[in-house]
Amino acid sequence: MHQDNSSRIISGWLNIILIFVMFLNPSMSREVPREKAQKPLMDPIPMLPKITHKVFLDIKISDSDPMKIVLGLFGEVSPKIVENFRALCDCDKGVSKVTGKRLCYKNSIFHRVIPNFMIQGGDFTNHDGTGGESIYGHDIDDEGLGTVKHGRKFLLSMANKGRRNSNNSQFFINTVKTQWLDNSHVVFGVVLDGEDVVREIEKRGTNGGNPTESMTIVDSGSMSLTIQDKQPLPFARREIDSDGNQY
Repeated sequence: MHQDNSSRIISGWLNIILIFVMFLNPSMSREVPREKAQKPLMDPIPMLPKITHKVFLDIKISDSDPMKIVLGLFGEVSPKIVENFRALCDCDKGVSKVTGKRLCYKNSIFHRVIPNFMIQGGDFTNHDGTGGESIYGHDIDDEGLGTVKHGRKFLLSMANKGRRNSNNSQFFINTVKTQWLDNSHVVFGVVLDGEDVVREIEKRGTNGGNPTESMTIVDSGSMSLTIQDKQPLPFARREIDSDGNQY
């Protein structure tokens, strides 16, 4: 009997000590938290820059009916480059004082097309990749270089002369991810509509770049921005598998 009383006394003191320790160290308490746990912070979804202008290119492949590519331009990232491209689409800057050529993309061609890489055009002076001219009468600096990466398909970028700050009127649209171009070519827009037309042009390309058919810009110009165009556009592009499912 005496031993049982001693055990109860010791047990009681142990409980008192445990309660005292838990009071000093609340982390030992097993009480259910009264506040909801905060959700972990997620990384923001990468977005493309704001679209400030929208233009179109009507492309005629050989004798086919013209097909339209619609492009959104990032005027807040590359304002001079975007104004140059817009003006050459609208053909509203008259004739060049340097070459005497009309400052206009109409009747120029896609002179270099490489499958699984890109389609290139914009040389309205020589039509072979050796010419081109900006509306400013001189080459344009690499405005916003690296701001938008070549980490998705169907981006609009400036072609150059193989050195920094040598942009004129030549441009290209990539048909695959081309990250190795991030530090040498300025991305200033994206295809909004007409990806299928870009693919049709790409099919006429060769590994050497010489197209197998003529592909001419027969018309071009500006378009009004819609409410949808003004909505932020995710950088990541949805892909479609062979069964037509998006992923």
